[in-house]
Amino acid sequence: MKAMIFAAGRGERMRPLTDTCPKPLLPVRGRPLIVWHVLNLVRAGITDIVVNHAHLGDLIEQTLGDGSQFGARIAYSPEQTALETAGGVANARQLLGDAPFVAISGDIYCPYFDFEQVKDVLPEHDMWGVPWPEEKRDLAWLYLVKNPEHHPLGDFGVNLYTLTNDGAPLWTFANIGVYRPEIFDGIEAGSHAKLGPLLRRLIGQGRVGGEVYEGDWTNVGTVEQLEALNRPAAR
Repeated sequence: MKAMIFAAGRGERMRPLTDTCPKPLLPVRGRPLIVWHVLNLVRAGITDIVVNHAHLGDLIEQTLGDGSQFGARIAYSPEQTALETAGGVANARQLLGDAPFVAISGDIYCPYFDFEQVKDVLPEHDMWGVPWPEEKRDLAWLYLVKNPEHHPLGDFGVNLYTLTNDGAPLWTFANIGVYRPEIFDGIEAGSHAKLGPLLRRLIGQGRVGGEVYEGDWTNVGTVEQLEALNRPAAR
């Protein structure tokens, strides 16, 4: 399995820090946000990683290099301007291959997420080895978290591991998901495309599974959140 880390965002709410440092390189508890992900992916045996970037992308490449210092193989998908999440995947499509891949935002902090669990959430066969018909296979698997203060209404419901666009309770998308790459084939490389509308359409078709992740998770969206994570008491 391959992984993609989204690292192209500008991080406007983190300015002035992000004027000179891309948001995924901001340090949390001794290492850059994106390095937490790389190390956790490698720990789970996921060593082929694609990183997209736009704003100050050269600094990301200088920091991560080819990935060998972490035991990984990192390829880059540069963007002139950030193409949004789905556009970023479409632009990196040839680097990701044809098998399901896991993707995670480079600006979230989830130090204990075990990527081992993502490897079998989109199976090709049932428990008896019988192939699932293509029209019945989940096309994506999303991880949800408890709604944070900045997003109290949530995004999706979950009913027996199948996601819904409505219902109660609603949970927040953790920006961690596993995707079949063909769902991005209709997006032209280099074009801007958001992930949300694509996911909602697939969820409406009953083709997206998911579960709630209850471990530590923070969307590091403000300077105050970054400072709170780095306070000694928070450790």
